[in-house]
Amino acid sequence: MSTPESTPQAAPEPAEPLTVTAAAALAAQKTAQTAALKISDTRGGMEATLERLATLLLSHQQVERRWRVFFRLAWLGLALAVVWLVVVSRLPPTASNAPHTALVEVRGEISAGSEASAEALLGALKNAFEDAGAQAVVLRINSPGGSPVQSGIVHDEIMRLKAKHGKKVYAVVEEVCASGAYYIAVAADEIYVDKASIVGSIGVLMDGFGFTGLMEKLGVERRLLTSGANKAMLDPFSPTNPRQAQMAQAMIEQIHRQFIAVVKDGRGTRLKETPETFSGLFWNGEEAVKLGLADATGNLDFVAREVIKAEDIIDYTARDNVAERLAKRFGASVGAGAVKAMREFAPLR
Repeated sequence: MSTPESTPQAAPEPAEPLTVTAAAALAAQKTAQTAALKISDTRGGMEATLERLATLLLSHQQVERRWRVFFRLAWLGLALAVVWLVVVSRLPPTASNAPHTALVEVRGEISAGSEASAEALLGALKNAFEDAGAQAVVLRINSPGGSPVQSGIVHDEIMRLKAKHGKKVYAVVEEVCASGAYYIAVAADEIYVDKASIVGSIGVLMDGFGFTGLMEKLGVERRLLTSGANKAMLDPFSPTNPRQAQMAQAMIEQIHRQFIAVVKDGRGTRLKETPETFSGLFWNGEEAVKLGLADATGNLDFVAREVIKAEDIIDYTARDNVAERLAKRFGASVGAGAVKAMREFAPLR
């Protein structure tokens, strides 16, 4: 018997080798995956960096905002403190029922807006006279004079307050009591001086400058139009008009006569008038006493202790304090800072 020939089994096909294209694709895929991982890491780092920067910026803005608020409030507080100190300093001294001598200082030039202006002195005098404990009022004077108008207002108010309250007034001269200052002093019942004080100068002056000669040398022509014949009276750039000069002289002589009348009325029979008394001359304190321009020598303490018999002295003078001097010197910057602070404070949240 013959055996049927067995069918041979097919051998497995060997794996097909990778082609160049497939290898390149696989490499590109791996490269892309690596790049994606790097980009992801880089993006995460950038996000962390941006987050840190944002946090730092926010923190800086918060600190800057706090300092801005602090400085605004500081300016506002400084302005309020200055205002409060000024208001407190302007309040009159607390009334004292205990017997005392009321003091009012007359210092410096007597003019509107100065410490010796009528506005400043009248309030102080009123407070001094109205205080029930004030036994008398002392004017401590150290002034070369000034405006006859301001001096006259103060003189007349002293006379009125004396008549109303029945209190005596004493003038105590320190360095100088001349011209308008002496106009005020004669309202006092008695005048005390130091032997070396300067007293007097009972006269009136009106001064100025003339530039006509200089203008001619420089070739400058004055062109002036007026609607009145005397509107340019005493113009320093025009030649002196004899008629206008005469009118001005008559005016100051009239004021001089007013001054003389006030002195004679105030000093009365104590005044030993000489041809020089009302000539504008001034004397030392010793001579002033001899001429009847003053009564005796003595200072503030002497008058309070020996004459008024009230050694305690209360000063009623309205004067600038530290806050007011600060406000005047730095007022512009403080005011500007305060206004800016108040304007910017409202929008803050």
